[in-house]
Amino acid sequence: MRIKLICFLAITLLGMPACTQSPNCSSKAVFCAALVTDTRGLNDFGMNHEAWSGLQQSKVEGVANQIAYIESVDTRDYEKNINFFVNAGYDVIVTSGIALSDATLRSTKLYPDSVFIGMNQADEGSTRNFIPVTFPEDHMGFFAGALAASLTKTKIIGAVCETSGIAAMWRYCEGFRAGANYVDETVNTMVVYRDNGSREKLFIDADWGAENAHTLIQDGADVLFAVGGETGVGALRAANEAGIRTIGAERDQGAALGDQGSEVVTSILAGASTTVQMLIRSVRGGNLSTAVVSPIEYVPFDELVTRRIVLRMDEIMGGLLSGDIKTNVPQEKP
Repeated sequence: MRIKLICFLAITLLGMPACTQSPNCSSKAVFCAALVTDTRGLNDFGMNHEAWSGLQQSKVEGVANQIAYIESVDTRDYEKNINFFVNAGYDVIVTSGIALSDATLRSTKLYPDSVFIGMNQADEGSTRNFIPVTFPEDHMGFFAGALAASLTKTKIIGAVCETSGIAAMWRYCEGFRAGANYVDETVNTMVVYRDNGSREKLFIDADWGAENAHTLIQDGADVLFAVGGETGVGALRAANEAGIRTIGAERDQGAALGDQGSEVVTSILAGASTTVQMLIRSVRGGNLSTAVVSPIEYVPFDELVTRRIVLRMDEIMGGLLSGDIKTNVPQEKP
C-alpha cells in the first residue's frame, strides 16, 4: 500500500487530477517510463533529481506518454519498487545510483521483456535488456583539479576522498591530481583517501572528512576538492567554516548545503538529464544501447572566478569532451 501511495503521489505531482484514469501502460500504443531512486530521494540536488528532469522533458517532448517515480525509503525496498513498475506495464525503468545495482540486475533476469537503465551502474555481463550508464570520474576530477590549480594563491591544493579501494573514487581523485598538474606542474597537490576507515562508515564519515580538511588547510591548502557522499560533505562544511574555497561533486553542493556551502565555487556533475532523455528516445525507437558514458557538466562558477579562468576552463572542458585532452588515469587502481 505504501508503494502504491507513493506512486500515486508521484503521478499527481505531474498535475494529473486524482480522478483521472492513468494511461494503460500495458498497451503497446502507450509508452511509459519510471524512475526508482536510492534512499536520497528525488530532491538530492544530484543524479536522482537530474534523472527525473530527463523523464519530465521526455514527456514534454512527447517521447514518453506517462512517467512516474518512487522514492525509496529503505534499501530493502529497491526490488519491490522496481517490480511495482514492471507489473504496471512500464516500458522503461530507470534506477538511480550504484546502490540499486544488484536489485536492477536481478530484475533484468526476472523480467526480460522490460528495459532497465541503470544510472551509475555497470554490467560486465552485457545483459540484453539493461543499459548501464557510467560516468567519466577521471574527467570530472581532472576538471576540478585544473580549476583548483587556476584558483590557488598558495600553490597548495587538496582533495578529500573516500577510499581508493572504490575504483570511481580513485579515478575522481587521481584525475584531480592530473588536472592540477596539467595546468601548473609547480602546484603542490595533496590527496587523502579514507583507506583505513571503518566499512560501516563508508560514504557517511563526515567527521573524518572534516578532520582531514582541517589538516590540509593547516598545511597551506587554499582550495579543496571533496568527493564521497557525506564523507566529502564533511570536508566541504569544514572548509566553509574556515573560509576556504571548495569544489564539489556528485550533486550541486552549493545549493544542497545552503549557508554551509557559500565557499563552493562549483560542483562537477554528470549529465544525467541529457543522457536519460537520449536513452528514452532511443528505446522508444527500438534501439537498445549496450552501454553509455554520460558527459560531464558543472554548476556555473561563482562571481569571484575571473573571465580568464572561465575561458580557460571552457577550453579544458572542450578538450576532455573531444578527447584531445587525456587524463591518463586507468580505469582501475594499479
